[in-house]
Amino acid sequence: MTTRVLAAGDHFVLNRLFSEALEGVGDLEISELTLPWPVEPFGPVAEVREASGGEEELIEALRGVEICLTQMAPLTERILAASPELRLFCVGRGGPVNANLEAATRHGVAVCYAPGRNATATAEHTMGMILAAIRRIPATHGELVSGVWRGDYYTYDSVGPELEGATVGLVGYGAIGRRVARMLAGFGARVLVFDPYAELDGPAERVASLEELLSRSLVVSLHARATPETAGMIGARQLAVMPGGSVLVNCARGSLVDYEAVCDALESGQLFAAAFDVFPEEPLPKDSRLLTAPNVVMTPHLAGASKETAGNAARIVAAEVGRYLRGEPLAHCANPEVFRLS
Repeated sequence: MTTRVLAAGDHFVLNRLFSEALEGVGDLEISELTLPWPVEPFGPVAEVREASGGEEELIEALRGVEICLTQMAPLTERILAASPELRLFCVGRGGPVNANLEAATRHGVAVCYAPGRNATATAEHTMGMILAAIRRIPATHGELVSGVWRGDYYTYDSVGPELEGATVGLVGYGAIGRRVARMLAGFGARVLVFDPYAELDGPAERVASLEELLSRSLVVSLHARATPETAGMIGARQLAVMPGGSVLVNCARGSLVDYEAVCDALESGQLFAAAFDVFPEEPLPKDSRLLTAPNVVMTPHLAGASKETAGNAARIVAAEVGRYLRGEPLAHCANPEVFRLS
């Protein structure tokens, strides 16, 4: 029996990748919808956040569809009500923030996701941000191409530290944090970890509190999830605990940091440098103080962007489609209670 599938990809996780990953999975009839992300920023759609595409186009594309594979398509109450044949919604992201899980469960739709898809890419980007910040690489490059030779950056008070022998603190020790720890160990750094929930392994030492980690670390890199507990976890009080001339890196979520307090710390010299891939408001507002604060390295939320990440996302959710068709438990189901209710 043929199963109808919608591949709702975008300009990063391409529909071609979904189709290739689904080869041999079963007798599938695959239709395609291309969403505008990242050419157009994602945002809220009805009651879900961080989505791309509109409810009307999804409702039309999902007519008669049992399985949807996507990265950014919204799954809202309205879409679910208009898509009675939908049973599996596969989100190729670390978490299905673009899906209304409560409504999906009520409508009998299982939602799965792709944990770890961008772990290597984000860890590598984090290392690049650390090095770029402590060695002033973007700023000096920009000045050099504009015709300015900054020999004064070689003065003792202007140069940054080395990673070899330095203590680096990681807040969060999931798939990304573990990879960063291994990379840092290769540089000869001492790695501290604050994560009350993770099992510790590899080249890292657990500390009992966030304050202890901050006070002992020359570089602090954030890898925590965005939760009510972690919102604003790095503010003025925490920055004051860090050693003078230290470095803060955030490639996790913008909600973790008080960026106004960071700008104050950069301007006072409490922080030597900071590097950010994520922000509380994206795109970054034109009046943001980060644009004029000293020694800041920034990238536009692309730490997880690699060809491998896109391929991983497609393969992980395609494997879930195979499990679903064979009647096996899903490996990464965000609402497993849907099976108890069916």
